Amino acid sequence: MNDKVKVDLSLAKELLQEKDIKQLLPYLSHAQKNIIERSGLGNEFLGWVDLPERMRNDKTFFNDLQEIKNEIKINNVDTLVVIGIGGSYMGTRAILEALRYYLPYELLPIVYLGHHLEAAYIERQLKILEKSNYYTIVISKSGTTTEPAIAFRLIREQMKNKYGEQYYKRVITITDEKKGALRKLSVEEGYRSFIVPDNVGGRYSVLSPVGLVPLYLAGIDINELLSGADSQRSDIFIDDWSENVAFQYVTTRHLAYQKGKPIEMLTSFYPSLFYLAEWWKQLYGESEGKNNLGILPVSAMFTTDLHSLGQYIQDGLRVFFETIISLENQFNTLAIPSSKDVDDGMEFLANKRISEINQIAESATAIAHHDGGVPVIKISIPYMSAYYLGKLLYFFEYACALSGYCFGINPFDQPGVEAYKNNMYALLGKPGYEELAMQLKEKINKL
Repeated sequence: MNDKVKVDLSLAKELLQEKDIKQLLPYLSHAQKNIIERSGLGNEFLGWVDLPERMRNDKTFFNDLQEIKNEIKINNVDTLVVIGIGGSYMGTRAILEALRYYLPYELLPIVYLGHHLEAAYIERQLKILEKSNYYTIVISKSGTTTEPAIAFRLIREQMKNKYGEQYYKRVITITDEKKGALRKLSVEEGYRSFIVPDNVGGRYSVLSPVGLVPLYLAGIDINELLSGADSQRSDIFIDDWSENVAFQYVTTRHLAYQKGKPIEMLTSFYPSLFYLAEWWKQLYGESEGKNNLGILPVSAMFTTDLHSLGQYIQDGLRVFFETIISLENQFNTLAIPSSKDVDDGMEFLANKRISEINQIAESATAIAHHDGGVPVIKISIPYMSAYYLGKLLYFFEYACALSGYCFGINPFDQPGVEAYKNNMYALLGKPGYEELAMQLKEKINKL
């Protein structure tokens, strides 16, 4: 079995003219050099490059995690609360949901808070937690991001009422090493704490303590996850286009963009990858969407969405290309029973494995979409596991950095995110935003 992430471009050949590949190759090589030598735009946030190796070798980190896990078991904890937004929780959720149905054991349930402001959802989760025995993991570099800060206020109050003055033993923070509101509170209250690396941005942080702590405590083999990511680095740190799958993926994306297809639709026939697609959308959306440039990342989950978006994908505007995430093997033997007494027209499928039918649906759909004018990239891993998810995550992170540099932008900042935050602070009455508040209120009154 091939141990690598594979990229199949056979249904995107119309994009790949040899002269175009040759023209883009110097940019790819230069981008790769910028990453390896830490010399490109935003190089202060290139800590993710060797992060898997560093985390694998951090014995203190693993010892501290095991100590907490033993404690959780002794205390009969039945739930984890993870508070965070964007990169602070999305990677964790992506991996947990991807592996949930493929592991031979149950994962510790997680309640997610701090990723939006829907009052009804938050209130319902708090009511559920009143009857749960839980630990809380708070993830925020600053501690002042609105959504997680509000969530932690609510959880902290509930935990004080529920567990008394010993509540702090059930709080784990992942934050800046030296500064910020959450670091200050962690020291004052005595929370156990892990560090968000200064040189790793939020959307690249899943393989740091940001993702590894909740994943480990929930039951994921993070050493396998890190091993996969580390092995992927050696797979793609090469300058040969024919062997570098990241080069191939980025090239196809950019040529599609140049030829009038500025939208990438990430799809999969495995809905367990729904949150991985959400993680991918943040990764590429925040990294590339700048200076009126960038490919718009969208997603769909098949076969479900074939019954909603299928018509548009097949016959709508030809402004997008498709990237399918696939599994080569599923190792699932669930088969369709024979029911000759049921007139559903499905008897021809009797005794066929559902996994086999799903793979055929994937192939049939990819061909149909391509024949309808949609270039299709297929990215596959051998099967669903922590190891191969680690390879896939690192593949996308690396390809994203390459792609950003090829656009001539800094792939590691997100200046546009601050605009809505400043407006919200002003309208909510945060001190220091009075002048902006007046300007915004004037605009609102004119609407």
